[in-house]
Amino acid sequence: MTSVAAVLAQQGSFLDWEWISANTDLIWAQTVQHVVLTVVSVVVGIVLSLLLALLAVRWRWLTGPILAFGGILYSVPSLAAFALLVPFFGITATTAVIALTTYTVLILVRNILIGLDGVPADVVEAARGQGYTDRQVLWKVQLPLATPVIIAGVRVATVTVIGLVTVTALIGLGGLGDLILTGFRLLPPLPVMVTTGTVLSVVLAVVFDLSLVGLQRVLTPWTRRGAD
Repeated sequence: MTSVAAVLAQQGSFLDWEWISANTDLIWAQTVQHVVLTVVSVVVGIVLSLLLALLAVRWRWLTGPILAFGGILYSVPSLAAFALLVPFFGITATTAVIALTTYTVLILVRNILIGLDGVPADVVEAARGQGYTDRQVLWKVQLPLATPVIIAGVRVATVTVIGLVTVTALIGLGGLGDLILTGFRLLPPLPVMVTTGTVLSVVLAVVFDLSLVGLQRVLTPWTRRGAD
């Protein structure tokens, strides 16, 4: 059986600088759309997951149901998620964001809870001994100390969403995924579109991941001093 790569190779170059230079506006527009969908979905996921995690901290019996709910959302195939949402929200960015956000919930809630539970009990008690209220303990002690674990979850969720955004090309909102899909659909196929979309998706994942590592270092200077 002839492979897809072999078929594409017969149609033209995987790296055509002339095509790339002539289509920079298209590439830029799709990259921006990819970034916007990723950022909005991850931010919404962080807010939703933080609320769910705080509910689980307040009422521990909710931990199991919340994680189970997140697990169910995570297990739904991406195409099925889009198919379920399109009748309600149409082929819109809202559909894409809702679907993409669902895949962040399990990752983020679990990491937030692990981070909060990992804060030493004596540190929490010391804060309370200094007159901190439960809310102050949470926001001034527990969340800052849990930041490395939380950001680790954000990194995984972000890279996951970047990959899934390419699938939204099937409903016309795929960012760089639209380049990949169009490259396959053209007659004859255009390998350079596939290559461009794929390479830039990987680059975005690396850039976002390194940026979050840098953010963690800024937000947790005590860990950096400890390493030094």
